[in-house]
Amino acid sequence: MQFSTSCSPFIPANTSVQRVMRQVLIALIPALASMFWLFGYTILLQLLLASSTALLAESACLWLRKRPIKAHLLDFSALITAALLALAIPTIAPWWISVSGTLFAIIIAKQVYGGLGYNPFNPAMAGYVFLIISFPQQMTTWQTPYTFLPLLDSLNLIFLDLSTWDGLSSATVLDSIKTAKASGLSLTDMSVSPLFGLIAGRGWEFISLAYLVGGLWLLYRKIISWHIPVAVLVGLGIPASIDSLVNAPLASSPLFHMLSGASICGAFFIATDPVSAASSTTGRLCYGALIGLLIYIIRSWGGYPDAIAFAVLLANLAAPGIDVYTRPKLSL
Repeated sequence: MQFSTSCSPFIPANTSVQRVMRQVLIALIPALASMFWLFGYTILLQLLLASSTALLAESACLWLRKRPIKAHLLDFSALITAALLALAIPTIAPWWISVSGTLFAIIIAKQVYGGLGYNPFNPAMAGYVFLIISFPQQMTTWQTPYTFLPLLDSLNLIFLDLSTWDGLSSATVLDSIKTAKASGLSLTDMSVSPLFGLIAGRGWEFISLAYLVGGLWLLYRKIISWHIPVAVLVGLGIPASIDSLVNAPLASSPLFHMLSGASICGAFFIATDPVSAASSTTGRLCYGALIGLLIYIIRSWGGYPDAIAFAVLLANLAAPGIDVYTRPKLSL
């Protein structure tokens, strides 16, 4: 497959940015459907808030920069950023979380650098990190799985006071593991918690599998290559396997790590961003492996339970250097 190498995004030469972004939106449908099944209308409201904010912010920035608005909006890149951010934040987060995160992603992480093709960082992950650092309480309070809310209740929850909804929110399984480990509890002790499912977090296993279905669709449509997703999962799986062998009572299994949090989403939808990722074949393998290793390190010893956003942004910083040292030499 031939790739354009003149400038980012680095996509196949026989396709278009619009087609690539449209296929990514299609690939996100299984994950969106599974989250709707688990949480109800709250995820749709977050998606609507983020999408409308992204389109308005993108339009305003393009108007100020005297760039054609319609052509840039129709490349769907703003909607991709909005969708990834909406799927990453808690479904019961107050409305201003979604709006402020999307504004940061579009204006600061994308348009300030010159728009699509010039941003050094993944905009959705930059917006997520801005939110998790600025509003940690709201960003770590998740809706309990299988609490499907009617539309009116969902509207009241997101736009009114969350504190009146007792028993609706909980921590994620990754949050619980980090807290329990600090107390010296083993995985056997923690597995009796209702937050746990068959392998990973209750309900989140199905969301991860839905992301996997979407990721395989992108591979089938040749929108992404296998190098980064496989490298991310291998980079996460190897240290997790070693840890599970050495510290069996306390360590989580590699499968748990892959099906928990946003590991699968990060491998197929976030790390593969054609603008901010490494572009050479060997570079993609190194880049993906670095992300997987950073996910494991931050999850195990960092202050944040899920580390996808931080790992991707750190790898974004390293991507230009990775390309310099892995790009094939031209023979004259």
